Amino acid sequence: MGSAHDGTGVRNLAMAGPAVARDRSSSRRANLGLVLRLLRDDGPRTRTRIADDTGLPKATVSNLTAELLDGGLIREGGTERDRTTVGRPGQSVEIDGTGVHGIGAEINVDYVGLLAVNLKGEVTAEKRVPFDVRAAGPDAVLDATARLIARGAERLRRAGGRVVGVTLATPGTVDLASGTVTYASNIGWSGVRALDGLRRRLGPTAPELHLENDAKLGALAEYVPASADGVRDLVHVTGQTGVGVGIIAGGQLLRGTGGYAGEVGHLRLVPSEQPCACGRRGCWETAVGRDALLRHAADPGDMVWDPMIDVARRLTELRARAQAGDPRTLDALHRIADALAPGIALLVDILNPRLVVLGGHFAFFGEHLLPTVTEQVHDLVMAPDAGGCEIVLSRTGLTATTRGAALLALDAVYRDPTRVMSTG
Repeated sequence: MGSAHDGTGVRNLAMAGPAVARDRSSSRRANLGLVLRLLRDDGPRTRTRIADDTGLPKATVSNLTAELLDGGLIREGGTERDRTTVGRPGQSVEIDGTGVHGIGAEINVDYVGLLAVNLKGEVTAEKRVPFDVRAAGPDAVLDATARLIARGAERLRRAGGRVVGVTLATPGTVDLASGTVTYASNIGWSGVRALDGLRRRLGPTAPELHLENDAKLGALAEYVPASADGVRDLVHVTGQTGVGVGIIAGGQLLRGTGGYAGEVGHLRLVPSEQPCACGRRGCWETAVGRDALLRHAADPGDMVWDPMIDVARRLTELRARAQAGDPRTLDALHRIADALAPGIALLVDILNPRLVVLGGHFAFFGEHLLPTVTEQVHDLVMAPDAGGCEIVLSRTGLTATTRGAALLALDAVYRDPTRVMSTG
């Protein structure tokens, strides 16, 4: 994983790049963020090692770590012998910030969800509520989402924590500047000013709010652990009612000119005449999305179709049927695998990623999908050995989007720790 002072790492995936020092105050904030990101990305280390890794003078590092300690964002760790010195071991410092939280909120076809993490990356709150989002309409959905955020934030505050930001994740295309869901066919939204709606509902004490596409946030969540293994090129394929991809290229989140990069679910990649929510027929997601899986695996009226039952419970039921050898469920999974492979092969041919990560319901049924998809992708991709690409299952599953959203909500602290220290 790249160290905090080079061009790699999680920090550059977020809404702004590294801070640029313009005066003494901004230089101090930038250096505080530099030290904090180093400890996040590369783990505990002594002040001497921090100075070596960042190129900052030792006296400056001592002052910076003292500020971060006083601000509650780092803490003293164990002793550690510096590799380049002899003598007594030094005292290391490490990320603390257990009272500083970011919240990720997700609106999907059949649920609204929330997940909070602290600066250490520990999950501090999690909730998913079944909800027929398309039928309810934007106002009712934003009501439910605001309630979920308010209750989660209040629980964290009662425990002595502080929420520094909330990122809202939705399917479809979004305009970051205005906080608008411009078009999300699967939930029936067009031109919905989602962040304005949340601000009105949460009131003047609402934390900082941001909006982002669900697949891109899922890619961010998957990149965090993968980057520790040196992976800098990754494609995350969502397995939801809709299908999209989040692309990490060279350690950077690829958004495209208008933010539309990764909208592959509406390409015609396999033969299909199924109607799509976008109004066309034969889109890839009609062959591999959750509705396709349910259509092949169960009749309408089966509990796995019920949007008011938690999606994890419904997928667990289908997985149990597959493990029990139910012919219809197994046939459905074979169909999904056969339709999934050509699209992934196309992505591998175009992007040549190190990893393709299968998320959502694809990860739930990995043992039934992964062998077939891997074999077919290797047959279809032009480059030998699929160009070095490995197809793997999501490490974060159904929480990938909310986890990525929560990490993004904390980004402001890593860019400028004084935002928290000055009021904490």
